[in-house]
Amino acid sequence: MQQALTDLWFGFGVALTPENLMWCIYGVLIGNLIGVLPGMGAMTTLSMLLPLTYVISPVPATLFLAGVFYGSQYGGAISAILLNLPSHPPHAVACIDGYPLTQAGRGGAALGVAMMSSFFATFVGILLMIFLSPLLVSVAFKFGPADIFAIMMVGLIAGATTSRASPLKGIAMTLVGLLLGLVGTDVTSGAMRYTFGVSELSEGIELGALCMGLFGVADFLTSVNRTSVSTMRAKMSMKDMRPTRAELRQAFWPMVRGTGVGSIFGAMPGTGPTITTFLAYALERKVAKDPSRFGHGAIEGVAAPEAASHAKTQVDFIPTMSLGIPGDPLMALLLGGLIIKGLQPGPQLITEHPDVFWGLIASFFIGNFLLVLLNVPLIGVWVRMLRVPYKYLYPAALFFIAIGVYSTRSSLFEVGMVAFIGVIGAVFLTLRFPIAPVVLGFVLGPMIEENFRRAMLLSSGKLQVFVDRPISATFLGIAALLVLVQLYGYIKSVRVLRPSRQVSAIAG
Repeated sequence: MQQALTDLWFGFGVALTPENLMWCIYGVLIGNLIGVLPGMGAMTTLSMLLPLTYVISPVPATLFLAGVFYGSQYGGAISAILLNLPSHPPHAVACIDGYPLTQAGRGGAALGVAMMSSFFATFVGILLMIFLSPLLVSVAFKFGPADIFAIMMVGLIAGATTSRASPLKGIAMTLVGLLLGLVGTDVTSGAMRYTFGVSELSEGIELGALCMGLFGVADFLTSVNRTSVSTMRAKMSMKDMRPTRAELRQAFWPMVRGTGVGSIFGAMPGTGPTITTFLAYALERKVAKDPSRFGHGAIEGVAAPEAASHAKTQVDFIPTMSLGIPGDPLMALLLGGLIIKGLQPGPQLITEHPDVFWGLIASFFIGNFLLVLLNVPLIGVWVRMLRVPYKYLYPAALFFIAIGVYSTRSSLFEVGMVAFIGVIGAVFLTLRFPIAPVVLGFVLGPMIEENFRRAMLLSSGKLQVFVDRPISATFLGIAALLVLVQLYGYIKSVRVLRPSRQVSAIAG
């Protein structure tokens, strides 16, 4: 521990040099601003700013890219809660309860809880990076393809529980997401799947385009005749923008549990923050005394996934920096930035380039304090966005969506795809089908397929590999238990409905 504190002190000395501090501040400011803009996610921003690092030294370049990364994480929650537009896919879960809170006039409180959950989870994640890196890296080595497949199955089944509709509808929408995740070129055989001869679909459907269409455009289409929003007429004050004591009590343990979920999954290479947010949300629904509150403005539905996302993001730097295994496309992009600067991620990075590794960790402390100082006084500004007339607000949001999606591949086809997905999403919303499980199925589908194939290849096609390994057997047991719980709940509901129907028939 003493050595870790000594190294951290060295990292603060690196991060607080004028040049490095300046680039860290620039990254945080740009990331937070871009994260607020609907459609302009961290992936787009990092892609556009990556060439800038060619002319910057390795240490400030790393701090700058990392600042953009976690700065956009904070900003993405703002647009998700206030406008139902997740700039970054993990914030899609925050829309489920964050946006109803906004519609109920508690958007400021939801932002406050999201910010506190994010700061708490980030702080815990940084401490884990400092003191538990060797342990988490050793744990990550123990997970094979069969284990990761089993974990993905748990997440997939739990995804159905995120729906406030019937479990069957949740499962159906998860399957829709799985099918969408199969579109594109098969990485193993090179065959084109479900592209229907459209060459633009050879690279698959863009995750950002899917989220923007389902949550942004679909909401606009279903609300196109809206002339006013009740929260615009609400009286806004600083007191209204702070969570009440009751809300803080409700959010505390979900925040702690979400941080735990994100920290555990952060050590597992190949799992992104989107999975952890869905799992954290599903966990809160399971432990809640009244699960029916979720989807209608439960503050726990904001605290848990936001904490899970930020804890996962911080701990995810351990396999990325120490093993060279990115947890999601954003981490892969950051990994590419390190390689461009001549830094080879791996165990040797800590010993050969301690200024980069420990300077980065110290910059997390500095950057997150800056984000709190930046967002606390600006929460009022974000909430006042609701006072903008609806006829100006959502067309502007659609404009930023179009720009953000177009910039990912410089293709108008992507813009048209977002519009098409938005129409389909509007139909689903009209029929009262949940759309959040679609994102989960889309993210997990390719991972499940890839790890299943790897497990089959390593075991010479023997399915027994999934029960021989203790880790995979445990998670598959959890998946089976979730299925049994759902079946029990369905059977119980049917038994309750039958007597009531009989009574109504007799009364009639």
